[in-house]
Amino acid sequence: MTSIQVYPAIDMKGGKCVRLYQGDYKQETIYGDSPFDMAKKFADEGATWIHLVDLDGAKDGEKIHANEVIRIAKELPVSVQIGGGIRSKEDVSYYLNNGVTRVIIGSLAIAKPELVAELLEEFGGERIVIGLDAKDGMVATHGWLETSSQSAIEVGQYFATKGAKHVIFTDIATDGTLQGPNLAANKELAEATGLSVIVSGGISSLEDLGEVAKLAKDTTISGVITGKALYNNRFTLTEALQEVTKW
Repeated sequence: MTSIQVYPAIDMKGGKCVRLYQGDYKQETIYGDSPFDMAKKFADEGATWIHLVDLDGAKDGEKIHANEVIRIAKELPVSVQIGGGIRSKEDVSYYLNNGVTRVIIGSLAIAKPELVAELLEEFGGERIVIGLDAKDGMVATHGWLETSSQSAIEVGQYFATKGAKHVIFTDIATDGTLQGPNLAANKELAEATGLSVIVSGGISSLEDLGEVAKLAKDTTISGVITGKALYNNRFTLTEALQEVTKW
């Protein structure tokens, strides 16, 4: 069993690196003026993946930070996954043809599931990742500003039948709070869908990372996204990468 993948997160808003509290656009903290410089720092510390989120894009429904994303993908020795503002096949093709490894489909998975099934068929489950952001188990969309009537498990199961391999599961109640991840919800999603689950939201300590890594031994959990804890110096990326190899 290889150790789980650690994805340092860079959330982009207004050209800067920010973090939101529970997805609230009014509760933001700015952590850097340059997403590229932040990504380079993570790469220098050993990151092999960078998790990018275009917050402006998620809210407005278009690719606001595409130039920055592509620069990171092309100029740094890391794999990049990007979410936020991806609303069409053209958006997906644009990123995948310009050095991005994976595109995260969130709102579109709820709004146009048939289109996402087509994307999975065309580009494959390694390149199209389903992003499930949930409030009390129900999927939220459009930068978390709207909640759908579908559960994360229902959506995950549907896309598993359409060729999805990876899902990023964010529990909105814990995101940006540094209160620990919702391990039970992630475990339930992994067991119900069989998908490779990337845990997102609430990571506050090396102990949290260890708990995810332990859970991954017996489930299809494969990775963990961490943002605020890195920016608040709870631990370094180097320490995080070392922690997940212990289990």
